[in-house]
This record gives sequence, C-alpha cells and structure tokens, in this order.
Amino acid sequence: MNICMIGTGYVGLVTGTCFADFGNYVTCVDIDEDKINKLNKGIIPIYEPGLDVLVAKNVKEGRLKFTTDLKSAVEDALVIFIAVGTPPKEDGSADMRYVEAVAKDIAKYMNGYKVIVNKSTVPVGAAKHIKKIIQENLTRPIHFSVASNPEFLREGSAIEDFMRPDRVVIGTEDSEAMAIMKDLYSPLYLIETPIVFTNLESAELTKYAANAFLAVKISFINEIARICERVGADVHDVAKGMGLDNRIGKKFLHAGPGYGGSCFPKDTKALLAIGKQFDYKFKIVDAAVRVNDEQRQLMLKKIKSAVGDLKGKTIGVLGLSFKPNTDDMREAPSIDIIKGLQKEGAYVKAFDPVAMEEAKKVLPDIEYVKDTYDAARDVDALVFITEWNQFRSLDLDKLKTLMKEPVVIDLRNIYEPPKMEEKGFKYVCVGR
Repeated sequence: MNICMIGTGYVGLVTGTCFADFGNYVTCVDIDEDKINKLNKGIIPIYEPGLDVLVAKNVKEGRLKFTTDLKSAVEDALVIFIAVGTPPKEDGSADMRYVEAVAKDIAKYMNGYKVIVNKSTVPVGAAKHIKKIIQENLTRPIHFSVASNPEFLREGSAIEDFMRPDRVVIGTEDSEAMAIMKDLYSPLYLIETPIVFTNLESAELTKYAANAFLAVKISFINEIARICERVGADVHDVAKGMGLDNRIGKKFLHAGPGYGGSCFPKDTKALLAIGKQFDYKFKIVDAAVRVNDEQRQLMLKKIKSAVGDLKGKTIGVLGLSFKPNTDDMREAPSIDIIKGLQKEGAYVKAFDPVAMEEAKKVLPDIEYVKDTYDAARDVDALVFITEWNQFRSLDLDKLKTLMKEPVVIDLRNIYEPPKMEEKGFKYVCVGR
C-alpha cells in the first residue's frame, strides 16, 4: 500500500518508518527542507533507540523516502496520515492551524479516492472539521474518507509500542475506510493485537482520556508519597501493594518530581479545554494538573531543606530529559527545578546521557559536564532528576570522595536509604 505521512516529527517519523517495515511504500513529507535533507543523509532529528537502524534499512530497501513535494506524495498515496503538531494555545486548547493548513493542501492535490487519517492529537470533532475543510477546498468533486487513528507511542520504546501495541484504535464511519485500515494493520492481526473500531468522536476522546488517566495515576501516587513522609510509610511498598491488584496495575505508580513530556501536560490541559467548551469541568483531571505543578515546587523545597541556604552553593544534577531514553525536554521537571535553584542563588552543573544539546535551548546558563562523576565533583549536593539506567549502579565511594558535601537528593528513588546512609551520605528521597 502507498502511504503519505505528512509531518516528520516524533509521531510521523516513527509511524511512517514502522509502516514501511510492514512492507508498505511510505513517503514522509515535511515543509522543513533542512530536516528532509538531513533525513535523506541518514541524520535522525530525534533520539529514539533503534529508529536510525530501522530508517536506514527501509530507505535502503526502497520502501521509505523523504521529500518536501507534498503534491506527488498525495497523488501517489491511497492513505494519507496527518501527523503535524497541535501545540497548546494560551487557554490549553489544541492549536489546529497546522492541521487545517495540511487539509487545504491535501484537497488541492487530491486526484482520486483517498483515506485521510488524522494521527495528530486533536480536539473531539476534528475529523469532521478536517472533512469539511477538504470538501470546501477540492478542485473538483472527489470521493474520500476520513478516519481518526490516535497514537499511543511512549518515547524511548516507540518502535516496540508500534510493532507490539496494547491496542490500535481506529475511528471511522465509512465501510471503505474501515476495510483499508484493517488491511493496513493486518500484520498486527497476526499477533492478535486488539483493533478497536469506534466512531470518530470516540477515537479522538480515547487519546485524551488515556493520557489523562495515566497523569492522574502519577499525581495520585505523588500525593500518597507526601502522606507517606508524614506517617512514616514507604511509598515503594504502598505502590507495590496497590499495583499487584490487577484492577489498578503497577505501571505509573512511581513517586517523583511529576510528569512532563510532549503528551501528558498538553493533553490534560486540552481535555480541560474540551470540557469547558461543552460546559463541563473535569474535577479529577484539574486536580491532577494542580498536584503536578505543586510537585516540582515541593522537590525544590526538599533540596533547600537538605542543603540549607542555596546562595553560593554548587548543585550537581543528574538527568535532564523528562524521562530516560529520550532527549525530549518539553515540560521536563528539571527545567522548573533548576530555574528554582538558580533563583535561590545556586550554581548548577549537570549531566544527561542524551539530552544536553536540547537542554541548552531552555537552560543556557548552567554548566554542562562530560560525565556522571564530573557532575558530582566539588558540589554541595547531588540531585537525581531523571532515572537513566547508567545512574543506578554508581561507585558510591568514588562519588562521595568527589563531592564537597555528601548530600544526595534522589527525586526518582533510585537508591535504597539504608545503603546510602551506611555509605555516609545525607540521603533524601520521595515518600520513603
């Protein structure tokens, strides 16, 4: 099947590459000439484990190409995916201007029946809005279908999530589109992946509902962590006791500095905006957002409590990206925490295995060092913000000798308190 993927951001690039690996012919289109030139040279603009190898393989085998020529890509394709950005507006609602612009361009170049599939995270009603835009901008009457196919890719494990997903959600009210989408996802039928067909609105809302629920789980366990510290409980044990109940599940029950990234902050606020549009207030989601905002300030208080007056102190930071295995700094807790440290007069030096180049765009005035132990050298305290695997088994004796003061604030609960105290560290963690 010939596929056109409009947008080579995180979702478009991963999705397009994986569809090519299923044996389809995929053309990824972007208006950013520099990005397309880099992709054609094998330079991947995002960090995602294994993506560079998969792109190279499918380009070599002739199933994947990159271009700025939208006209040819649309004309040649049966299925056209829209995977452009929908950044939040000031009120939290999704900005649809890029999606609308793409819909107008698709209409201009339509030369026969197509299935237009929205992959961008969009408000409820967007698919019908896209259909209306295309109908109004067609150069001649052409039959086409629209569908909604939300993405559920986790950064850092996106390829596995696409190849072996928990489910695929497809919204359409058109039998032709349903048949084509079934054929497109046929490789996943072979591994018995649940394929959920819904109407357009249900598919669009599923994306927001899923991300909001996971955000609620994170904020909930962070509130439990707060009470654990007051009553003498251990949030690890509480989370384990909760998570072994299959009705709850153990994932996303890890106390820490709160959620970040490109999805949860944006999608929770967008869902609140959708509720407002339809005269409904999401009380639980609203609380989750507020708890998450508070959590970063509480982490800053933990550091201040452990170190004392921060003015003139040097603080080492390990981990900058919002989660491991990505260079994504969008809404990363490290940003608010580090800016808070600087506001208090602290000097910050930091290390992240992957995200330092991205971090420099939002945190230009901190010192970036070459490795983990450099971040600990001559510091008054060391703060773990992202739980990269390489931080889990550090030489604690070496770490202690490098530090000016043996103070560790572990915001991801990577280490065990008794072991750290035995090694002579003043150790502060979350909910333990």
